[in-house]
Amino acid sequence: MTPQLQQAIKLLQLTNLELQEYVESQLLENPFLERDERSSQPERGDGASKREKDGSDPHDGEKPISLSDQASGKDAASTLDTDYDNIDPGASRADKYEAMKADSGGSDWASVKPSRAYDLSDMDMDANLTREKTLHEHLTEQLHLSVRDETRLMIGSYLIDLIDEGGYFRDDTSDVAVRLGTTDLEVEQVLEIIQGFEPAGVGARNLSECLRLQLKELNRLDPRMDVFLENLHLLGAADLQGLKKATGFREDELQNLIAEVRALTPKPGLAYGFETVQVVVPDVFVGQADDGGWKIELNSETLPRVIANQKYFAKLTSSCAHDEEKSYITEQMSNASWLVKSLDQRARTILKVSSEIVRQQDAFFVHGVKYLKPLNLKAVADAIGMHESTVSRVTSGKYMATSRGTFELKYFFTSAIAATTGNVTHSAESVRHRIKELIEAEKAQAILSDDRIVELLKVENIDIARRTVAKYREAMHIPSSVQRRRLKQRAI
Repeated sequence: MTPQLQQAIKLLQLTNLELQEYVESQLLENPFLERDERSSQPERGDGASKREKDGSDPHDGEKPISLSDQASGKDAASTLDTDYDNIDPGASRADKYEAMKADSGGSDWASVKPSRAYDLSDMDMDANLTREKTLHEHLTEQLHLSVRDETRLMIGSYLIDLIDEGGYFRDDTSDVAVRLGTTDLEVEQVLEIIQGFEPAGVGARNLSECLRLQLKELNRLDPRMDVFLENLHLLGAADLQGLKKATGFREDELQNLIAEVRALTPKPGLAYGFETVQVVVPDVFVGQADDGGWKIELNSETLPRVIANQKYFAKLTSSCAHDEEKSYITEQMSNASWLVKSLDQRARTILKVSSEIVRQQDAFFVHGVKYLKPLNLKAVADAIGMHESTVSRVTSGKYMATSRGTFELKYFFTSAIAATTGNVTHSAESVRHRIKELIEAEKAQAILSDDRIVELLKVENIDIARRTVAKYREAMHIPSSVQRRRLKQRAI
C-alpha cells in the first residue's frame, strides 16, 4: 500500500474535529489545496431503512456524494477498505485487538475517545500528555465494572453524559425515559447504580440528595439525620429557630448535626479533573421519511470542503525550469488531489455504514432501547461489502443524531445469544429481560434456581449456560434463589 492510501484509510478513524484540524493544516502547507466556498446541502441516504414492507433494496436511492466536483485528476478512490495489518503492520497485538474486538459480537459501550493512532506530526501533541482522569471517565469505568446488561449500559452512558462537573444529574429521569423509549423505573434504577459510584454523592439531583448519599456511604443516615435533611432549606436560610422548631431537636443536637453536614462535600465531582465542555456535533442525522422509513443525511457542517486548483498547477508547471521544482510541484498537486478524493470516499463510507446500522436497528428507532437487536461489525461489513476493520474505524468517534438522542455509532452493536434450534439468535438484552420476568413471576413456594431458569429458557428456544444466567442475574442486582427464598419467607 502506498503512503497516500494508508493516510486516506486512517482518515476514516478521525473524528469530525480532528479531521477539520488536519485539513486546516494541509490548507496551510499545500499551495494547490483550496477551500471550496460553494454552498452545499446535506447528502442523504434516502430509503436506507424502507422497512421491508415493499421488499425494496435498502440501499436503493442512496444519493452519490460529490465533495469534489471541480477537483482535478481521476475519479474518487474506488475503496478505502482493507485489512488492519495492511495499514499498520507494525502495530501491537493489543492495537489490532482493539480494532477488531467487536467481530465476536461483544459490545463496547464506553464513550470512545478520539484515536491518536495516526501519525500526523503537525497535529497538537498536547493531547498526548499525561492528565488527570476526568469525572466522566471515572464514572464510565465504574459503569462497565458494575453493569453487563447492554440496555442498562446505554442508559448509564446517557445519564453520565448528563452529569455536570460538580457531580450533579441535571436532567429529568422521565424525560430521559421518553427519549430512550424505556420506563421511568429502568432509568431510576440505573441512576441509583451510578449514585453508588465514587465519589460519594455523585449523580444526585439536588444538594439534599447529595448529602444523603454521602451520609449513607458513611453509615450515618439515621432517622434523626433524615429529619434534619428534610428541613435543610431552613439551614440555608440561616433560620436556626425555625430549624429547631421543625425538627424538635435541642440546640446542641442541631449544632452537632450541622457540623457533621458541613464536613461533607457539596460538589463531589470537583475532586476530579474535567475537560472543557464540547458539544457533540453529529456526523449523521436520522429522521422520519415520507414513506414511513428513515432518511439518513450527512451533516454537511462536519465535512471539510476542499478542491485542488488545477489552473494554478498548470501555470506553475509551465514556468518551472528545473526538474526538482517540477517534481515538488507535481507531488504537492498529487497530495492535494488525493486528499480531496479521500475526503469524498470517507463521507461515502460513513453514510453507507450509518444507513446499514439504521436498517439493522430499525426496531430501536421505532420502539426504543429494549428493541436493540444482536449486531456486530461483521454483520454490517458483510451487508455493505466492506471489511470489519473499516466498519470499526467508521463507527469510532462518529455520532448519529436521532429523535431519541445523539449516540455514538458503536452504541448500536449488541451481543447475541444462540437459539437451541435453527439459526435464530436472541439479543442478550432480551434474554436478560426474560430472566427478570421469570424471577418476578415466581411464587414464594416455587423459587427458581439458575438451573431451572436455564431449563425454562430452553423451552423458549434460548440456549444459555447456567453461569451466564447467574452473571446476567447479578448484573441486574437480583439476589440468588436462596436469598430470594429467605426474603419472601420473611415477607409472608
